[in-house]
Amino acid sequence: MTGERQIGADGAGPVRVLVVDDEAPLRRNLVRALEREGFLVATAASLKEAYDVAAEVLPDCAVLDLNLEDGHGLELLQTLKDLRPGCRVVVLTGYDSIASSVVALKSGVAHYLAKPVTPETVVAALRGELEEPTAAIDQPMSADRVRWEHIQRVFEQCNRNVSETARRLGMHRRTLQRILAKRAPR
Repeated sequence: MTGERQIGADGAGPVRVLVVDDEAPLRRNLVRALEREGFLVATAASLKEAYDVAAEVLPDCAVLDLNLEDGHGLELLQTLKDLRPGCRVVVLTGYDSIASSVVALKSGVAHYLAKPVTPETVVAALRGELEEPTAAIDQPMSADRVRWEHIQRVFEQCNRNVSETARRLGMHRRTLQRILAKRAPR
């Protein structure tokens, strides 16, 4: 099965995909895999660039990195939905948390994938072929992971405002920024 218009498209021809990620090697790997599958791929390395490319390309689906250098990938979601109703969006993140996954899924993304992820998994998610995990987590979270999840939940409740989150958590803003910049503990 190639990329022919099975994804929320309204006409004939290959499916247009917008890949937004500030990591050039990941972006290149995704482009190669998607083009091999018959998709037409446009890329952006920043949120600002993504707005311009999306308006020009009118993508049928998109792969968005959650944390970009110049903003939050979900900021682009409404623009994509306005430009192309039914646009299928897959979110990638290296900073996986339950809070951010809930926010992303409630916003209407099709899939939320934690990095590292294979290009084949992204293609399957774009096509709607990726199975949802059904097994419950057998091991409880570590204390570090519970702390991380709590910080992420408060951060999302404060609309990703670092100063307000730090105030609510009773910690210094710079300490919180260092914590947010790290990957989630296992």
